[in-house]
Amino acid sequence: MSGLLQKTWTEFLRPLLRRPERFQVAALCYRQRKDGPEVLVISSRDTGRWLLPKGWPMDGQDAAGAATIEAWEEAGVKPRRVDRKALGTYRYDKRLEGGVPVPTVTKVFAIEVARLTDDFPQRDERSRKWVRPAEAAEMVDEPELRTILKRFGATRRPDHRRA
Repeated sequence: MSGLLQKTWTEFLRPLLRRPERFQVAALCYRQRKDGPEVLVISSRDTGRWLLPKGWPMDGQDAAGAATIEAWEEAGVKPRRVDRKALGTYRYDKRLEGGVPVPTVTKVFAIEVARLTDDFPQRDERSRKWVRPAEAAEMVDEPELRTILKRFGATRRPDHRRA
């Protein structure tokens, strides 16, 4: 591609064709064990791949509050503690109805789990599984989420609890 064509594509055409990023929130649900934390992964409804509970922002809720509601609806999480400060963000292409990919940035919030219930809205649509953060990092598709999970496992020691 010539320099002028490359510049035209990079600076003008590609930005016009890109869809604006959407925003979601995710819940990194965890429980503390004697030998370190475990995180909860759930299956997606369509492909069955492993992920964290996540969803769109909600009116009347801050981002951490919306992540907490998603954790309840998708995984039956009753929280003990919710960190209001995000652990980080990751990007992925969300497939909307019809298969159209939309760039999405997702903010991740840590939620310490008091207990799981078996009666929750999406109980018949998802599986859930407790795993070590490093194992969860290998199960998810998004590279930035892998980094967040690995960092979480390295910083959450049995004697490290947030207030």
